[in-house]
Amino acid sequence: MVKKLKQSPAMNDGNYIKFLGTAGARFVMIKQLRSSGGIWVSYKGTNVIIDPGPGSITRCAMSKPKIDPAKLDGIILTHRHLDHSNDVNVMIEAMTEGGFKKRGIVFLPQDALDDQPVILRHLMPVVEKIEVLKEKASYGIGEIKFSVPAKQSHPVMTYGLHFEFKPSLSLIADTRYFEGIEESYRADVVIINVVFYEPRPEIGHLSFSDARKIIERIRPATAILTHFGMTMLTHKPHILAEQLSRELNLEIIAAYDGMKFNLRA
Repeated sequence: MVKKLKQSPAMNDGNYIKFLGTAGARFVMIKQLRSSGGIWVSYKGTNVIIDPGPGSITRCAMSKPKIDPAKLDGIILTHRHLDHSNDVNVMIEAMTEGGFKKRGIVFLPQDALDDQPVILRHLMPVVEKIEVLKEKASYGIGEIKFSVPAKQSHPVMTYGLHFEFKPSLSLIADTRYFEGIEESYRADVVIINVVFYEPRPEIGHLSFSDARKIIERIRPATAILTHFGMTMLTHKPHILAEQLSRELNLEIIAAYDGMKFNLRA
């Protein structure tokens, strides 16, 4: 039997993550073979979006039911690359109701503020706070508490995330494989950005075989694969996930655009 999270009807169905996009790397983003809208997280009435790439605001409007970005409490950027940060300014506009209501927190790495900041300067004062992410530091906004377990191995400053939810949730952002990654992101639910099907160690992204190793070592209740590049799409992520689920006897899901995953203990 595949190990699954216990689905309790008493748990608040408002606690969920929604994949506004599952595109990984430049060409899938440019061609919009998958959306690049990021991940919406709602927990106990607090709402944040992680990595709002191109089309994030549009995907909120297209969501069924629609997601209101004016209800955002915060924005988290794992790193500054366009497929993760392009819509940060429009989401700030939405969060602050056009800049007329000073509210919300933006979390991002230091290099996303240096030289060429990803946030337009006229929008910086309209958010309540801008917090710089640092390795092994903890953060909070409303009911959402999270930490940054490790700096990723990627060309720009990049951080994965660990959320203190019930069930616990980790996001392994863009990175090449490094020893100790499993201990850094051990959680009940683990989301993994898997760009390549075959390993390409010269480029800072995980491959499907890297993801397999991570999942086998962590053995989470649920593993969710996302952020797919061209080679992953060619090999059909949902089929790969089904095969890996059978091999490891675990619940492994290939995310798709618009997928909602309820966080139930």
